[in-house]
Amino acid sequence: MPDAVDRPAEPSRPPTIRSVAERAGVSKSLVSLVLRGSPQVRPEKRRAVLRAMKELGYRPNVAARSLSERRTRTVGVLLNDLRNPWFVELLDGLTTMLRANGLHVLLGDGYLSRRIGEDLTRTFVDLRVDGIVAVGTLPDPSALAEVADRTPTVVAGAREPALPRVDIAAGDDGLGARTATEHLIDLGHRSVAHIGGRGLAGELRRGGYEEAMRAHGLADAVRVEPSDGTEEGGYRAAVRLLGGRERPTAIFAYNDIACVGALTAAAELGFEVPRDLSLVGHDNTYLARLRHLWLTTVDNAGYDVGHQAARSLLERIADPGRPAEVHLSTPVLEVRGTTAPPR
Repeated sequence: MPDAVDRPAEPSRPPTIRSVAERAGVSKSLVSLVLRGSPQVRPEKRRAVLRAMKELGYRPNVAARSLSERRTRTVGVLLNDLRNPWFVELLDGLTTMLRANGLHVLLGDGYLSRRIGEDLTRTFVDLRVDGIVAVGTLPDPSALAEVADRTPTVVAGAREPALPRVDIAAGDDGLGARTATEHLIDLGHRSVAHIGGRGLAGELRRGGYEEAMRAHGLADAVRVEPSDGTEEGGYRAAVRLLGGRERPTAIFAYNDIACVGALTAAAELGFEVPRDLSLVGHDNTYLARLRHLWLTTVDNAGYDVGHQAARSLLERIADPGRPAEVHLSTPVLEVRGTTAPPR
């Protein structure tokens, strides 16, 4: 008798809702309720379903689930510029909250999309995301205004654009700037300059700086050098400030990145920080915590801002028509090694 021909084993079929229901001893509809996270399921039934799913290796069909629920369970996150280190902590708070509520994140870099001429807001809409979070100040807020009428939208880490049904979660920029400036004044500095930034956040931080100077009778000593918030911009602004005859004894920079540029400029010009010059940044990014920099800076609560942005988006998905809200975190000064009383 000839040997039987070896045939390849047929691939086992993946487990289905029916097989999970049979293993758990429940109905298919109850398994569906468990998958949707319904509170109507009794704890012992939920545990039985989850145990059966684990034993069978069952994974939900996300595409089919999205079609049945008319939701994709995704959120489009558009960053103004992925190179900004403050956004890292904001994203941590944002994604932690969204994932805990069963939402996945699609991340887009606005800086790169502008270079290639792509509008990521419309791309997110085409992908039928459940919501959009715009992180940072966008150069063209009109695109966001168009999609906000159709898709729940939140702005995080910026104060613009202010739209009827778009929530805002950000730090209190004016208060942070006043806190930084008053710290320098309390140390005894009377010649305090400011390296400015762009957008509404730049205006608010400049306003906080000028308000603190006026409150201490130093309106005549106000000096503001514009910058773009980059390290190079901070460097050039500091060179202009320190190259004149009436140089400041302290500088408050728009953000930590610009403050690092100012620190480099001071070293190249022969000024020792903080003996000859005090420097304060803003945002308390990981740069400020590097030991060889150790910047005094304002902690703008990036994680909390991201967490609040996620919470606002979840509430707006549940109730798209409610009025817009603004949530501001309270900044805290972190005193490190770049500030001291003037000589």
